[in-house]
Amino acid sequence: MKYYLIAGERSGDFHASHLMRALRHQDAAAEFRCWGGDMMAAEGGELVHHYQEMAIMGFLEAATSILKFRRYLKECQHDLLAYRPDVLILVDYAGFNLRVAKFAKQHGIKVFYYISPKIWAWNQGRVHKVKALVDRMFVILPFESEFYQRFGYEVDYIGNPTADAVAEHPASSDFYARNKLATDKPIIAVLPGSRKQEIEAMLYVMLSILPPFLDYQFVVAGVDNLDPNYYAHFERNNVRIIFGQTFDLLQHAKAALVTSGTATLETALFGVPQVVCYRTSAITYAIGKAVIKVPYISLVNLIVGREVVKELIQGEFNSRNLVKELKKVTTDEEFIAQQKAGYVELREKLGRHNAAEKAAKLMVEYLNA
Repeated sequence: MKYYLIAGERSGDFHASHLMRALRHQDAAAEFRCWGGDMMAAEGGELVHHYQEMAIMGFLEAATSILKFRRYLKECQHDLLAYRPDVLILVDYAGFNLRVAKFAKQHGIKVFYYISPKIWAWNQGRVHKVKALVDRMFVILPFESEFYQRFGYEVDYIGNPTADAVAEHPASSDFYARNKLATDKPIIAVLPGSRKQEIEAMLYVMLSILPPFLDYQFVVAGVDNLDPNYYAHFERNNVRIIFGQTFDLLQHAKAALVTSGTATLETALFGVPQVVCYRTSAITYAIGKAVIKVPYISLVNLIVGREVVKELIQGEFNSRNLVKELKKVTTDEEFIAQQKAGYVELREKLGRHNAAEKAAKLMVEYLNA
């Protein structure tokens, strides 16, 4: 069968690539055309556009990029009709993907959604659009099934692919030597995000707190889809940049500073005490604060249902608060124990399901029905 996939960011590229591999196990004749990234291309996907070209972060940024957005949407619509897949598989990235879903539905193309857009967080009325446009929804967070049930929409909970990926990641014994890191200094992992907009908003502040932590080494998780030279001006004494080794970094970190997103969940699943950070433009933040319906921004707190990790958002994300909270997760044993107890609850709620394999099996069954 022919599969057309759209992922608009790095985490979507990662999860979609695993889904593609699993689909090939279920359907040996599978063909893939996609909007995504290097990982999807490595799984045999014919890449139309890289997600870097489409990266838009925040309400204001989206408004100022509307012509670019429309151009890509029209190109995607034409390409979809030319390819005529058996199914369109959308991965998160709601603003773009729901518009493509509407077009696909109008032209008789079946629509599956892998990893629900976060409509439970804001603008919950979009659930009616999802019901009308999406033939099958595959969700990865335990509370999402209950959310959709409230609107009379049956979805498939397939488990969490991030939990699967962390559990399957092999131990790395040569991490220090491979990256020329000091073996006598504990590591503070710094995960500033994967898009330039995020990194520029986060990393300068994250690295502004070095003096009180000279007994540690700060290791920044650079993403290999950005030019390494982009990170060069961040590197200095006690700060190293590494690329494409986030899971290995988390295996060896004593604590972490993490930009809100999937990385907060990854950090928790590796059992690393963390401080969650987030900053965006003032206008985007004001709009978000008015419309967001959930009490937390980190997936860890949302899944457990209480504050497990500290969130420093917007004005609270500053050097003074970072120093205070980082000291807690590096030296306050009682605080660290409480956070790790929350991580145990998180793992219990997520469980192990082999999410990609389960989703692929269901997808092929639905398509053959």
